[in-house]
Amino acid sequence: MIDLSKTPPSRHHRGHAACAAIACATALFSCLAAVVPAESPGLAGLRAARSEIARRQRRVIFNNDGCDCLYFPTNMALTAENFLALRTTPLAGSQVGAIAYCTISSGFSFFTHRTEAGVVLDRQGSKYAIQNGCRNIARDMIDAGTDCLQANIGFGRKHGMEVFWSMRMNDTHDAAYQPDKPYLLYPPLKVEHPDWLVGEPVKKTPVGRWSSVDYARPEIRDLAFRFIEEVCRNYDIDGVELDYFRHPCYFKSVAMGGAASAEECDMITALMRRVRTMTEEVGLKRGRPILVSVRVPDSVEYDRGLGLDVERWLSDGLVDLLITTCYFRLNPWSYSVELGHRHGVPVYPCLSDSRIKGETRFRRSSIEAYRGEAMNAWAAGAHGIHVFNLFNPKSPVFREVGDPAVLRPLEKLYFVTVRDGDPGRFLAGGARHQTLQILAPGHPAPITRRSPLRARIDIGEDLSWANQAGLEPQVRCHVEIPLLSNPGQVCATFNGIALADGQIGKKGWVDYRVPPEAVRRGDNLVEVAVNPDAKMADDKWTLIYDGDRLPAKPWTRDTGSPRTEETVAEGALRIADKGTQAGDFHYWRFPWAADPEGKTTVEARVKVVSGSSFILLSNGAADERLGFWPDHIDLWNNRKLRFDMNTTDDYHVYRIECGGRDLRVFVDGQLRIDATGKFAKHAAAARNELAFGTANSPGVGDAWWDYVKARSDGLSCNDLVASVSYKKK
Repeated sequence: MIDLSKTPPSRHHRGHAACAAIACATALFSCLAAVVPAESPGLAGLRAARSEIARRQRRVIFNNDGCDCLYFPTNMALTAENFLALRTTPLAGSQVGAIAYCTISSGFSFFTHRTEAGVVLDRQGSKYAIQNGCRNIARDMIDAGTDCLQANIGFGRKHGMEVFWSMRMNDTHDAAYQPDKPYLLYPPLKVEHPDWLVGEPVKKTPVGRWSSVDYARPEIRDLAFRFIEEVCRNYDIDGVELDYFRHPCYFKSVAMGGAASAEECDMITALMRRVRTMTEEVGLKRGRPILVSVRVPDSVEYDRGLGLDVERWLSDGLVDLLITTCYFRLNPWSYSVELGHRHGVPVYPCLSDSRIKGETRFRRSSIEAYRGEAMNAWAAGAHGIHVFNLFNPKSPVFREVGDPAVLRPLEKLYFVTVRDGDPGRFLAGGARHQTLQILAPGHPAPITRRSPLRARIDIGEDLSWANQAGLEPQVRCHVEIPLLSNPGQVCATFNGIALADGQIGKKGWVDYRVPPEAVRRGDNLVEVAVNPDAKMADDKWTLIYDGDRLPAKPWTRDTGSPRTEETVAEGALRIADKGTQAGDFHYWRFPWAADPEGKTTVEARVKVVSGSSFILLSNGAADERLGFWPDHIDLWNNRKLRFDMNTTDDYHVYRIECGGRDLRVFVDGQLRIDATGKFAKHAAAARNELAFGTANSPGVGDAWWDYVKARSDGLSCNDLVASVSYKKK
C-alpha cells in the first residue's frame, strides 16, 4: 500500500467537527490576497503554466464514481492490486489521459478518502440490505496508511495519467432515507442539521430532491470549500472536478419551483472564486498548478436558473476545463464548444449512460452508439471526451472514442436523441431551454396524413474520405414504427432524396438504404410521412393487448410499490392498488403518438372489483381519464359527466371515441357520456400515450382487464437511427 505520510483521522469523527473549523476557513480566505498578491511574478507564471496544462489534450477523461471502494467484493483479498484491478489497471495503454476519481461525496460530507473536514463513510452496505456480496473498504485502506484516492494517484503517476479529485457538489443518492429507516448514504450532518436542506424527508419538492443541501446557507458554502481545500492541500492531485450535474439542485428557492436570484448566483460564484484563490495559493507552494474543471448542463440560461453563473465563471477565469451534459442535453455539442472557446477554455463533452427506456433493436449503450456520439463531439470541435457512468475499464470505448482517426472506419450509430431526461426535473420550466429534438421510445412522434415526421440527425463524418481508402460507405436509415404492417404505408426522404425499397426489419423497424451522396457531415433531415395512397381500414385495430399475458414492449409498467400487484388468471389481467402512500399506483403505458386532429378509438373490456381504476389517454393536445368505480363511470377532467351503473356485476365493453375537441364514451354499444367540445389539455404537459391501470397515490383500486384495443388515423415513430459502416470495394 502507498503511504500517505499523514495521520489517519479518528474512527468516530463526526460532521459537526467540520463546522467548528468554518470560522478558521473564512479567516484564511480573507487573508489569501495578502498571501498571493495579484501582481506576484510567481502567480503570473503559475497562471501561464496552468493555461498551458489546461490546453494539453486529454483524449479521454474517465470518471470513476468510487463504488469500487464502497462495494469491494467480499470474496476478494484486500490489496492495492486487487482494488485497482476492478476499474483502473486495465486503463493502462488506453486513450484515457486523466482519471477523475470521486470519493463518493454522496449526501454532502460523506467521503471514502482520509478527511477531517468531512466524515469518513465507513458504513457497510450489507447492514442496509445493499450489495450484500460486497464490503466498504474505505476504513481498511485508511488504517493501512492509504486510501482509494491515493491509490489512484499512485497509478496515475506510474502510467502518465493525470488524476483529478471529483466532488459531487450536491449528490442526493441519499434521498431514500426516512426518519424511521436509516440509509447507507445519509450523513450525520443532515441528521443534525435538517434545516440546512431544501426539503423534508419523504416530502417531495416540486423539482430536485428534498435531501439537497441549500447553498444559500453560508455554512454549506463554507463546508464545500473546506472539503475541496483539504484535498488540494493533502493530495498530489492534478486538478479538481466540481460536478454540479450530480445532482443540480442548489437552492431551496429553486427546489420550490422558482429560479435562482442574482444574489444566489453570486453566492456560488464567490465560492468558485474562493476555490480558485485557494488552488493558486496551494499551487504556488507546491510549484505546480491545480486545474479546476466543472461539469454542468449545456445552457448558460438553464445554469443561471439553477444558480450557476457558468458564463461569468468562464469570463472571470475561474474554470480551466468545461464538461457538459449528463441526464439530458439541451443544445448541440457546438454550443458548448463555442462557449468554452469564446473564453479560451477547452471543452469536454460528457458521454454518459443515456438511461432511455424501451429500446429494442438499437441501443445507445452499444459501442457503435458511443462511437457515433464521440464522432459528433469531435466534429463540433471538442478538446477531448469525458466518460461518465461507464466503469468497465476493458470496454473498447476507452480505446476508440478518444481519436477520430481510429473511429473513422468503424461502424457507428447516430440517433436523433441520445438522452431524453427531463430538464424540468431540476428547474421549473426547464424544457424551454431545450433546442434539440426529443425522439425516443419514451417520447414517440406521430406520423399522420396532415403532419409527417421531420427529424434531424447529426452525423459527424464526411464520407468522401472512403474513396481514397478504397472503401464503400454503407448507410442505412432505421425507423421504428411498432404498428406498421407493411413499408408501403409510409414514405421517407433523407435530405430531400426519396428512400426506396424499405424493408420491414426486426421488432417493428423499417430499414432504408441511403445513398452516400445524400449524407451531409453535420445536420441531416429525415422525413417520414403516411403514404397518401395507402388505405387505412376504419375497422382495423392498430393496437391490441390481450389480458391472457402481461403487456410486452413497447408497453412499459410504472414502478409501482409493494402495495400494488398484478396477476394473470383465466385470460385476464388483474391490477390492484392496496396502498395510499406516495407512489402507490400501477399503470401500463403505451406511447401511441395519436393524431390530435384525427379520430382515435380506445376499447377495453373491464370488470371492476373495488375502488377506482382508469384508462388514461392523451394526444399531446388534450388529455382525459375514464374512471371506473363500483357504481359509476366518469371523466376525471369533467367530473360532472358520469354514468351510474354496476361495473362489478360482469365484464363490460367500454369504448372511447375522440378527435379534435370531442370525446364520447360508449358502454356495451350505448352512448353514455357525451363530452363534445370538452376534450382539452389539462395536464401541465400533456403526453401522447395510452395507459390503463388502477388508482393513484391517495386512492385504492382493483379491476380485471380482459383486453385493451386502440386505433388512430396516424402511426407512431418510437425511434430513428442512422448506421454508417464501410466495406472494401
